[in-house]
Amino acid sequence: MDLLALADFNLVARHGGFGRAARASGRPKATLSRRVSELESSLDLRLFERGARVLKLTQEGRALHERTGALLAELDETAAAIASGGDRPRGRLRISAPLLFSQTAMGKLAALFALKYPEVRLEVTTEDRAVDMVEEGYDLVIRVNPDPDETLVGRIFLRDRLVVVASPRLGRHADDRAVPAVVRETGDLTSGWDVVATGGNLRLAVEPVLRLSSLIMIRDAVRAGAGAARLPVSLVSRDLEAGKLVHWGDIDGPEITLWTLYPSRRLLSARVSAFLDCLKEAFPSGAPEELAAFLD
Repeated sequence: MDLLALADFNLVARHGGFGRAARASGRPKATLSRRVSELESSLDLRLFERGARVLKLTQEGRALHERTGALLAELDETAAAIASGGDRPRGRLRISAPLLFSQTAMGKLAALFALKYPEVRLEVTTEDRAVDMVEEGYDLVIRVNPDPDETLVGRIFLRDRLVVVASPRLGRHADDRAVPAVVRETGDLTSGWDVVATGGNLRLAVEPVLRLSSLIMIRDAVRAGAGAARLPVSLVSRDLEAGKLVHWGDIDGPEITLWTLYPSRRLLSARVSAFLDCLKEAFPSGAPEELAAFLD
């Protein structure tokens, strides 16, 4: 197989078109088209579906891109490291991270990483959806309690738990009346919360008074006395210590786990390894208290 033609194919697949690949690489569009056609002929496979305006990978093309793109990138990185006389991480590192972690911790983490590895071009995208790492060109993703995925490997780097908190001004009813609650727009139980409190387990009836999309907005609304809320302990621990919020109990349910995920088929690049080391340095044991301290 012609490795140069394979490299050109991956260039076009990564950029989603001959024109974009040509502009990004400075290579002639006609040359890239010819090399990909030659690769298709040598493999006797159609790698792209060519429409009037859209260029799309075929099933065979996607499989070839997934299995060879990362290997070629590793070869380029290894050659660059050898040529420069070292194995210091360099190049582009694309990360997808969830909203709350990005808002609270990723800015500081990214700065620490950039200062330590100035030759890495770090790009962080904030989104809670499950991205397609290969299709969208991510090197690493951070996810909360991700679903199992046979194509990815990873590790837990942080653990957290949900607690029910409220302003000291908001008293709990002695009877079973519902308490005002600040909840998320989606995904938050509004009929009641199962709480583990000092006096034992209880079912706390709630009446939503605010629906907000951001946990930071929810925390701020709870601080202002709008109602009680379920929030990660790392996000409110400083407020609890300062007396700005009071702890009504822990949510009876599974813990929150933050994972780093990356494709299992590729060798772990020096850039990804360096970022994993950065996370380990920031959160040695992965306890909620470490995240809370990091946010100060």
